[in-house]
Amino acid sequence: MPNNKRKQPNRGKQRRSTAGFFIFLALFCVLIVVVVKNAQVEPKSAVDAFNPVAESPVASNKPATPTPQETTTNSLPDFNPMATDATTPELLISETGIMVDGQIVDSYSFKDKIDFGLPEDYTSVQGIVTFRGNNFRNSGSYGVADIVNKKFSDNHWTVQEGSLQSPNGTVWTGSGWVGQPLMMTWPKDVRAHMNMYDWAKNADTLTEVIYATMDGNIYFLDLATGEKTRNNLYLGYTFKGAGALDPRGYPIMYLGSGYNSAKGTSHAFIINLLDCSIMYEFGANDPFSLRGSLSFFDGSALVDAETDRLIYPGESGILYIMKLNTNYDEKTGTLSINPSEIVKWRYNGTRTTKNTYWLGMEDSAIIWRGHIIMSDNGGNLMCLDLNTLTLDWVQNVLDDTNCTPVLELENGHAYVYTSTSFHGGWRAPMSGTATIPIWKIDAETGAIIWQKDYICFTEDGVSGGTQGTLAIGKNKLSDLIYVPVARTPSAGTGKLVALNKRTGEVVWEKETLIYSWSSPVAVYDKDGNGYIVYCTAGGYIYLLDGLTGEVLDSLDVGGNVEASPAVYNSTIVVGTRSELIWGVNLT
Repeated sequence: MPNNKRKQPNRGKQRRSTAGFFIFLALFCVLIVVVVKNAQVEPKSAVDAFNPVAESPVASNKPATPTPQETTTNSLPDFNPMATDATTPELLISETGIMVDGQIVDSYSFKDKIDFGLPEDYTSVQGIVTFRGNNFRNSGSYGVADIVNKKFSDNHWTVQEGSLQSPNGTVWTGSGWVGQPLMMTWPKDVRAHMNMYDWAKNADTLTEVIYATMDGNIYFLDLATGEKTRNNLYLGYTFKGAGALDPRGYPIMYLGSGYNSAKGTSHAFIINLLDCSIMYEFGANDPFSLRGSLSFFDGSALVDAETDRLIYPGESGILYIMKLNTNYDEKTGTLSINPSEIVKWRYNGTRTTKNTYWLGMEDSAIIWRGHIIMSDNGGNLMCLDLNTLTLDWVQNVLDDTNCTPVLELENGHAYVYTSTSFHGGWRAPMSGTATIPIWKIDAETGAIIWQKDYICFTEDGVSGGTQGTLAIGKNKLSDLIYVPVARTPSAGTGKLVALNKRTGEVVWEKETLIYSWSSPVAVYDKDGNGYIVYCTAGGYIYLLDGLTGEVLDSLDVGGNVEASPAVYNSTIVVGTRSELIWGVNLT
């Protein structure tokens, strides 16, 4: 760079040097006084001692950018939902009600506050304890997959299921929607008190697959081999939902049935997994319900470990919240609960009639901080303050919504990704088509950030649209979501679509000859490369490259896969309507 300063002559050089010396000396003295004075001032706090408000560039050799403070487990983003004019609850919800221990009350607040944290903190156990893993519903897998060949192994195991006929003549076979298995690596000390076979009790390590199915059974299987770890627990009700295990590692299962049976009205069970006894039952023919005697439970519960509360929405339109009063002694193998402070919340919709826009939650709920977000049969996506039982906002999601919403924090701000289905006769005739949007929604306000539409067909009892729950990409897939859309572009086909999280734009689409109700699962290798496990009603499991949509492998399992798989490290487990549970390894 050229020097554009004028060159100074030599005369006067010595005089300026002398003047400069005295100026420098004066400034130096002033600086010493300032430093000494500041050194005598006590800092306002320990933080101020390490991060002074102002520093002299001469006295400090710290970098210009302060070192970030370490984030503690208590440093969670604030979440204070508030409706906009468009998401004011009264636009879609006509009334709400609260019952506490059998008494209807005008309002209620919990003294010990419910406050859920990050999804990775929901549980510390090794396994999958609820539908899609945690309170954000963002993972159907656990651990890291050892993927080298990018194929399904030729070695797999299967377990025979059965069927169950309901009083109205409907026959439920195998595993259906949503049908996700649960998985738990039980410590040996816990297994010692379980009603497992001796070989399972005495194994050095054991991961147990716990699978409630539509034939009325809960199956208990060794993840590695498919061998039964104990006798089936036959309850005699059709189980469509996944159920849930206690996130504290307590041997408890929370499970609701999805249909009435010859044994009685559908309801929820709390099961002692030490001896497979029933500790508590609730929800059958609840008179507090505005939907009559219907009392199905297809969703998967969550447990607030800090307050020992079970939180379980039902298709009756009631949200159940109860204090469990759990008493578990791992050393002696004793377990009990004594539910108290049983709180029920209900609502009614402005569009709800006997035949359309029904009440009730079939999906599994999100919980973030003290707020629950859940969809219902009546096209309402609701955000409810769990501690005051007041609605924060309600968004119109158009139709009977069966997929579970998924939450993600992006730069500390919470967003919901979700979609809906096409219930024939509500928005369009059964013979027609309807728009199925995929939404990104601001969880603070319920406002829509973006929307991507698909045109879908439907069929009575076998709806089109999004029935499976979308998968959120992480690691090298962190820019994408994966959504199964049924009965598009034609009546029998379907698409798995990968959308950009930020814009909603299509990155890739995979069309299959037969649609899917199953939820795709993202799995990752040790380097963070992501793969999608995707099942269809056509009887295939696909393995896809998560970035490109390339089909890497497929496996014919011989029957409709409505159920959603779960993946533990490299092992996929999923059941079919053709009455087989499959265990398949990734290689």
